[in-house]
Amino acid sequence: MTTTVSPPVPATGVRAGPRAVTAAMCACVLVAQSLVAAMNLAIPKITASALHPSHAQMLWVVDIYVLVFAGLLIPAGALGDRFGRKGTLLTGLGAFGAGTLLCALAPVLPVLMAGRALSGAGAALLVPATMSVLLHASPPDRKAGAVAAWSTAIGAGGLAGNAGGGLLVQYLPWQAVFLVYVPLALALLAWVAKTAPRVPRHTVALDLPGSALLALGAAALLFGIIEGPVWGWLSAPVLGAFALALVLIVVFVRHGLRTAHPILDPRLFRLPRLRAGSIGIAVTFFGMFALFYVNAQFLQYVKGYSAVQTGAAIVPLAAGMMVFTKCGVRGAERFGEARTAGAGLALITAGLLLLSTADAHTSYLLYMVFLVVMSAGSGLAMPTLSHAIVASVPASRSGMGSGLQGAARELGAALGIAVVGTALSARLASGTGHAIVAAAAFTDATTLGYRIAAGVVLVVGVAVVTGLRART
Repeated sequence: MTTTVSPPVPATGVRAGPRAVTAAMCACVLVAQSLVAAMNLAIPKITASALHPSHAQMLWVVDIYVLVFAGLLIPAGALGDRFGRKGTLLTGLGAFGAGTLLCALAPVLPVLMAGRALSGAGAALLVPATMSVLLHASPPDRKAGAVAAWSTAIGAGGLAGNAGGGLLVQYLPWQAVFLVYVPLALALLAWVAKTAPRVPRHTVALDLPGSALLALGAAALLFGIIEGPVWGWLSAPVLGAFALALVLIVVFVRHGLRTAHPILDPRLFRLPRLRAGSIGIAVTFFGMFALFYVNAQFLQYVKGYSAVQTGAAIVPLAAGMMVFTKCGVRGAERFGEARTAGAGLALITAGLLLLSTADAHTSYLLYMVFLVVMSAGSGLAMPTLSHAIVASVPASRSGMGSGLQGAARELGAALGIAVVGTALSARLASGTGHAIVAAAAFTDATTLGYRIAAGVVLVVGVAVVTGLRART
């Protein structure tokens, strides 16, 4: 895989110091990531609205954003490498804002889904570009700290979405959850245009067939997971979707091995740190977004919290992640990547298992302890695994490296939402009718979903630690 570096753009494009650039890039990813979580607070109001989505349709409304986000991140990283990271970032912010405006104005369900897809495409363009600009603007001795700040912003975005979404849904229609992102996108456009430097371009071939195979394979996999309870796990559409996903991924790998300039060279996964980091990021966000999807509904349906109380109830998770992210950076330097990431994944597993014991009688203080265990795990794991990926690719392909970790992150989030949402869908049929019966059924479904997620994180976490220990 070869690239050619174009002549550097003169330094006149740099208008701010590294700290200002870091703040702007972190703000961009925080806003993009917060939309994933803010959506969860609006689920009850959208379900009760004139759109009347079914449970499976609601899952698609939630997941189509992260699916498009995940499927386009690696191609978007390559676009940034080739056409300029700053321009790609500004384009992404524009598409993100336009998509959220379309969601806010959506008169029917297909328009809402289209808006979610457009905003997901915008997020895919802006997120890898932020990492590339950040690395370019940071001095060598500050790169690890910049990556840690960026990782913290990713995690904090989910929590900001919960808290802010709760306030909006409590007092305004569900459309406000999307409408608020339009001025945010415009403000970020102005901020990025003023502060971000122009990063030297690299001549990178755009692999459109590979990009299409990757996105379609992910879509087929999620279709099978989400529609399994609706059609039946052994039905022809669901089995066909899983078979199609397997075929598309196999074809994608064969294509990557044969083409001269693949969008993602499968041979990169021979690098143990890159492979382990990618899988680790995916399973970390699998566990975290299983929590984000279930938490908002659990606190409202089972505990009887208002939307504002629900958003505020998860704020301790944000504080914990910010504290433990610094511990993760220091731990990786002192104890090694394998031990630090392994401890983080073990804590996420423990947090999910603890959350699976919560019911209507669980005190908030105890519930908060469960959330802090989760925050400690994600804070230790995320910066360690992100740095393992970024450090494994050459500087000329930093956009691709950022896109890879972003794709792993968002695909993990999409799978976490799909798997736990499917568990809810499968169990909730028995909980219709009386409110107490419905709450008990929801608690039972939540328990099952959390335990499935914990099992996935535990099993995959063992493979991640093994990969990080490899020295080749």
